[in-house]
Amino acid sequence: MVIRAVLWDIDDTIFDYTTADRLGMHKHLEHEGLPDGYKNVEQALVAWRELTDVHWARFAAGETDFQGQRRERVREFLSRPLGDAEADGWFARHAAHYEAAWSLFPDVLPALDLLADGFRHAVLSNASVHNQDRKLRRLGVRDRFEAMVCAVELGISKPDAGAFHAGCEALALEPREVAYVGNEPDIDAGGAAAAGLMGIWLDRGGRGGRPELVRISGLDQLPGLLAGNTRFGAPDTFG
Repeated sequence: MVIRAVLWDIDDTIFDYTTADRLGMHKHLEHEGLPDGYKNVEQALVAWRELTDVHWARFAAGETDFQGQRRERVREFLSRPLGDAEADGWFARHAAHYEAAWSLFPDVLPALDLLADGFRHAVLSNASVHNQDRKLRRLGVRDRFEAMVCAVELGISKPDAGAFHAGCEALALEPREVAYVGNEPDIDAGGAAAAGLMGIWLDRGGRGGRPELVRISGLDQLPGLLAGNTRFGAPDTFG
């Protein structure tokens, strides 16, 4: 089956979330001061990322809502029982620094340009439409995607097959006609493949392994992979 469209993850796939989050929190702590319990800024940055992963997993599992996971991250990070308004205020000040560091990965625009004529494009994200739409507009690429499906509004999240199928439905295509590109081997590539799409793991860090997955190390490899696809789901031979 020929691939007709690409569904895209956003964070750490086309948008350099990890760098922006790290730089933004570093700047935020310069203004707020290092919270009690941390020996240095580096230890605090590691803790913030770990808490982000934990509370995003809780959100994805339906244990909390989008705003709730933000508030709990702040409370645990500061080790203080903050009220909602105080936690929201602290996070908003962090967000201002984080957003100032937003950027696309340098291989994104060249890949989108090469794929523009041959493939349709949409987004499937485990965040919210409000946040991701705003992000893509700020980054200047919102018009590259004809549809956006996000977990907050959908009520289910990746790797649930229903999330991937909702993305395909937004394109009015069958799963076998759609490729999904994301930076997580299980949540993104594995989940997409299990749902009947061509799941592609964007392994920017070169972790390797997982021979059962289609893997690329950069988006410069994506046009060639899609152009040569005649048997979706076959593992790639890159790196």
